[in-house]
Amino acid sequence: MIIKTLTVGPILTNCYIIGDEESKEGAIIDPGGDGKKILDEVQQLGLTIKYVIDTHGHFDHTLANGEVMAALKTIQDTPPALAIHPADATLLSVGGGAAWFGILADPSPPADLELKEGDILTLGKIKLEVWHTPGHSLGSVSLVCREEGVVFDGDVLFNTGVGRTDLPGGDYHTLMNSTHRLLTLPDETKVYSGHGPETTIGYEKQGNPWL
Repeated sequence: MIIKTLTVGPILTNCYIIGDEESKEGAIIDPGGDGKKILDEVQQLGLTIKYVIDTHGHFDHTLANGEVMAALKTIQDTPPALAIHPADATLLSVGGGAAWFGILADPSPPADLELKEGDILTLGKIKLEVWHTPGHSLGSVSLVCREEGVVFDGDVLFNTGVGRTDLPGGDYHTLMNSTHRLLTLPDETKVYSGHGPETTIGYEKQGNPWL
């Protein structure tokens, strides 16, 4: 499995470019800014992007949606699908809350694909299982790849931290339920979060002060 981490945008968001090494089908997870940087990396990796996935609708995870989608529609024979959970579709449509922080956000196109609990997104042989993990936002999702032992969880569980719950749609107890659901994954599962370094489920069980 190809996993490339880029730090993008005004709040240093982790954007992940992932793909199947054999088929070269890929996905972009959380294009939170610096669209050209993301597109250049996709080209270097030789991937055909099947999905652009927003783990949730906050602006720092969606700022480059429009730029990336527009470019890929001209480059690829088959355009990618922009995917988000429907509970965050409204948040996406109003700029992802950028105005709360005085940041101007280019409008995102609407999603082509509504993510639901239990959906399976395929990239060649790679299977991404959609878990609805709200609490940071109403429509936050995590993408679990059991075969590769990884999860891309947006702003739910961080390396020794958890997502904030003080923005509209956030709820601490809901976030804790989602976090503890992630802890049911095997200890060796690598956690690729929306901000900060990667970690593992086992490490967070032992060392995360929020848990």
